[in-house]
Amino acid sequence: MNSPELCRIVGILDDGWFGLGDPTRTVLIESDLLIGARRTLDLVAPYLPPRVELREMDGQLGRVPEWVRAARGAGHTSTVLATGDPLCHGIASFLAGKLGNDAITVHPAVSTLQLAFARFRKCWQAAAIASVHSRDAGEWLVGATPEHGLYPLIRAASRHTLIGAFTGPDNNPARIARALIAAGHQDDFRLSVAARLCLPDEALFADLPLGDAAGMDFPDPNIVVLERITPPDSRATFGFDDADFVQRAPEKGLITKQEARALSLAKLGLRPDSRVWDIGAGSGSVGLEAARLAYEGHVWAIEKNPGDADNARENARRLKASNYTLVEGKAPAGLDQWPDPDAVFIGGSGGELAELIRLILARLRPQGRLVMNFVTLENLAAATAALTEAGATWDVVQLQAARSQPILDMHRLAAQNPVWIVSATPAAPQQQGNPQ
Repeated sequence: MNSPELCRIVGILDDGWFGLGDPTRTVLIESDLLIGARRTLDLVAPYLPPRVELREMDGQLGRVPEWVRAARGAGHTSTVLATGDPLCHGIASFLAGKLGNDAITVHPAVSTLQLAFARFRKCWQAAAIASVHSRDAGEWLVGATPEHGLYPLIRAASRHTLIGAFTGPDNNPARIARALIAAGHQDDFRLSVAARLCLPDEALFADLPLGDAAGMDFPDPNIVVLERITPPDSRATFGFDDADFVQRAPEKGLITKQEARALSLAKLGLRPDSRVWDIGAGSGSVGLEAARLAYEGHVWAIEKNPGDADNARENARRLKASNYTLVEGKAPAGLDQWPDPDAVFIGGSGGELAELIRLILARLRPQGRLVMNFVTLENLAAATAALTEAGATWDVVQLQAARSQPILDMHRLAAQNPVWIVSATPAAPQQQGNPQ
C-alpha cells in the first residue's frame, strides 16, 4: 500500500489508462483521493474502484496543498494527476514548494514536449523550453514588459536556435507566430505544431513559415517547436560603434560615445537578469547595449525629445531588442509605474536632477547602482551635492579620450570632450516601493 505521508504526482498522456505502466496504475487504484483536472480524471475514472474519491482542481490549484494535507491528516493517500512530466513546467514544483520535497513522489510520463520533438524527428537536447500556457496578456506589442504571457518565448527566440513551447488556448500557435513577426523574427524561424498528441485525431504541422502559421487555426491541445533558419545574431554583446546607431540629424554626435558608454555599462554592474532604467535615453545606445548584457532582464527607458525617441525605437527595431520598453516623456513622470531597478543610468535629466537622484536612491534594489554622465561642471556639482545630502556612497571618473584622424598621409589624435562618470550606491538598504 502507498504511504499516506507522501503525495504521489502521476503524469498521464491523452492515451489515458492504457498508456500507463502497471506500477503507475497500482498507485491510482490504491489512492484514497485522486485530484486532477476534469479531463485527466475522465481518462482514468472508469478503471478505478468506487472507493477512490475524485476531486476536480480546475480553477482551484491553490487549494490542492490544503486537500493533500487534510487527506494526510486523516491517514488517507492522495494522488495528483498531471499532464506529461509533472517536473517540466508542471504541478510538481508548485506542490514541492508548498508541501516540501520530502512530501512528494513523482511518477512521470513522457513530456508532451519530448513527444512533439519525437514526432518531428528533431533532437532536443539543446532546445530551450518556454511555457506560455497560463498567462494571457493579449497580442504581443513592441515594448511589452516581462508581465506579458509571451515574454519568455520571445526572449528565448532572441538567443536560441531551437525552442519547444507549451501553449495554451489563448497563447496558441497562431498568436506565437504573430508575436515573433512583431518582434522582428519574420524570416528567422519555422514553426511546427504537434496537436492532440496520443489521440486518434493527432495532427502534425511541420516547418510552417511564420506568416502562414499566423493566420491558421490549430486543434487543441498542442505543442509548438520553433527552429531557426537564419544565422543567429553574431554581433558583439556590446561595444557597438557610434555610427551603428541612428542619431539625431543634423546634430550627429549627440550620443553617449563608445568609450563613455563602455565604462558606464561596466559601472552599472549588470547581471543577466538585471532590471535597468535608462533616463534621458537619447538614441538609446546605453539602454540598448544594457538590454543585450541583461538578456534575461529588461530595460525601461524614457526620452522627452520626440525625434530622439523615434531614433531609439528604430535602433531597438534593428537590434530586435524585445526586452526594451521606451516611454516618451519627461522623468520623473511615470517612474512610479516601473518596477524597482537593479541599475539606473542617467544620460539626461531635464533639469530635475536632484529630485531624480533622491527618487532613484530610494527605489534601487539591494546592491543597486546609479550611474550618471555629465559634461558640465554645474550638473556634476549638483549631482555630487544631492548624493552627499542623501548619504550615498559615490565616486567620479573623468574620462577624456582621443581618437585617431587622418592628416595627409599620417594620423593625429583628436580629443573628445571630457565626460564625468558618477557612480553611486545608497547609504543603506531602502524600503522597496514598487516590487512588481
